[in-house]
Amino acid sequence: MVSKISQADKRREIIRTLNSAYPVSREKATLVILGAGAWGSALAKLAGHNQHEIRLWSRSLNVNLSEILQDVDIIVSAISMKGVNEMAEKIKKIGLSEKVIIVTATKGLDPATRRTPSQIWETNFPNNSVVVLSGPNLSKEINDKLPAATVVASKNKLAATAVQNIFASGLFRVYSSPDPIGTELGGTLKNIIAIAAGVCDGLELGTNAKSALLTRALTEMIRVGNHLGGQTETFFGLSGLGDMLATCSSSLSRNYRVGYGLAQGKSLEKILAELQGTAEGVNTTNVLIDIAYREEIPVPISRQVFLLLNGKITPEEAVVALMERDLKAEFCD
Repeated sequence: MVSKISQADKRREIIRTLNSAYPVSREKATLVILGAGAWGSALAKLAGHNQHEIRLWSRSLNVNLSEILQDVDIIVSAISMKGVNEMAEKIKKIGLSEKVIIVTATKGLDPATRRTPSQIWETNFPNNSVVVLSGPNLSKEINDKLPAATVVASKNKLAATAVQNIFASGLFRVYSSPDPIGTELGGTLKNIIAIAAGVCDGLELGTNAKSALLTRALTEMIRVGNHLGGQTETFFGLSGLGDMLATCSSSLSRNYRVGYGLAQGKSLEKILAELQGTAEGVNTTNVLIDIAYREEIPVPISRQVFLLLNGKITPEEAVVALMERDLKAEFCD
């Protein structure tokens, strides 16, 4: 008699096999992870799997920043967008060797300067290589050792390769890219779309509506991304379409939960108070609309999300506004 193997057993066997794969990285490095939240902890586990030395820093930990940065090879920034400027300035005052690679894993736009995280790090450390890490990487699934993939992008190919080897393993496949701004914008802009997707599901509008939303949203992301310097093909990859599919389909996404909660009639303040972490899409939406207005970039989906987040319209009115737009050819922008 053939014994039945459960799906859970099959999954555990796949994870066991992948987890036992020999680490890609043979040269060991010392990493400082800035941010000990879910994302920072996940990145620490990934690098720790390859036997690298990990030093965690956060505001809640009693760790001296100057001391923890001594003799470091790589700094990984996994802090929220609102803390990036302050952190970069702090480290700049401390001083940093030019050999140190800075990896930014933050998704957002600075409200004061409209810069991305990598642009902030590059401005403060023009002689250091900056690498963007972004992809469909829900922290809980990574912490549960489920398979995932990501992209590391940099103007410096050697730096991207070094970071690729640091994090790659049987459970975490890492691709490289020469387009850091496109990689970063994909992960940033999809947070706005995740809010819209949450609204769509919260209103139970169906698969047809959500498919149309995501398809048109990708076009909108590419339009913005191209305008700001990103390459079109990047947005069809893991850090664009891949990340959008993950965050627009999972309740693990904080931005998705914002949209879903709004569709259920909750106030934005109540939703944000209930979240365990930051929903970067809220701030990103406000900054993007400012950019779109100044640069005259059409962003119909993001604009409705903006009006919804700022209490100007209801979720139902946002849907009607999108459906009643003038008819046109699909590819005319």
